Amino acid sequence: MTNTETETRAVVVEREVAFPPEKIWRALTQSHLIEEWLMKNDFKPDEGHRFNLSADWGTVDCQVQAVEPNKTLSYTWDTKDLKSVVTWTLTPTSTGTHLRMEQLGFRPDQQQYYQGAKYGWQRFFANLEQVLARIE
Repeated sequence: MTNTETETRAVVVEREVAFPPEKIWRALTQSHLIEEWLMKNDFKPDEGHRFNLSADWGTVDCQVQAVEPNKTLSYTWDTKDLKSVVTWTLTPTSTGTHLRMEQLGFRPDQQQYYQGAKYGWQRFFANLEQVLARIE
């Protein structure tokens, strides 16, 4: 039996990207590139590192949870009363990389956050793909 008050939902975005995992990893972990597709930040790909993402609407407090270069990156994503975790998974394919992002932790009473994330991550992915097409 599950308690619907404590169940959380996730936003998942998956794409086949025509770039190798190493190139995508750079865009996910280099602060100046993250700023181009996501937000201003003081990110470092070190487990335990606390960092902020900032935009005109406010800031997101984060902490790196897991780093496996070119494979997995996970960090907390806390803003106001939303406590969630973002996990990136990169899987090489014959044509590039299967890129998966999951943001887990949306409570049933956080429909506005959930819908905002569904919309926002689509936009962030589009920005990320533009950055990937431009960088060497």
